[in-house]
Amino acid sequence: MEIKRTTSAFSNAEVDIYVKMLGQLRPLDTNPASIYSPSTGRIGIIRHIVVCNTSGVAATYRVFLDDDGTTYDESTAIYWDNAIGANATILTLAQGWAMRNSGGNLAVRSSAASALTFSIFGVELR
Repeated sequence: MEIKRTTSAFSNAEVDIYVKMLGQLRPLDTNPASIYSPSTGRIGIIRHIVVCNTSGVAATYRVFLDDDGTTYDESTAIYWDNAIGANATILTLAQGWAMRNSGGNLAVRSSAASALTFSIFGVELR
């Protein structure tokens, strides 16, 4: 679901604000994969990341934010090998990470194939 709000941010300029789920992914393997990249002409602001372990075993996850590319390693890590128990859900508050570049990516990685589902919530500004 997408909710659109329009506001006058500066004098006569209007900004369209879209409150929405920015992406959802259940990685089928243990390689990092992009879950969100802002559309051209939009600024993405990530507010919440939900990680749900749908398996019966504990796992770890990683989250990467590369604002201008697809480097998914220690240099772009936001969360590194965070533990999540079997059949558990974690909600993280992203404090409004802004992504301004359509070439940038938010990516995720699971230590176990098909075990974790990642859901990203936030806003897009246009």
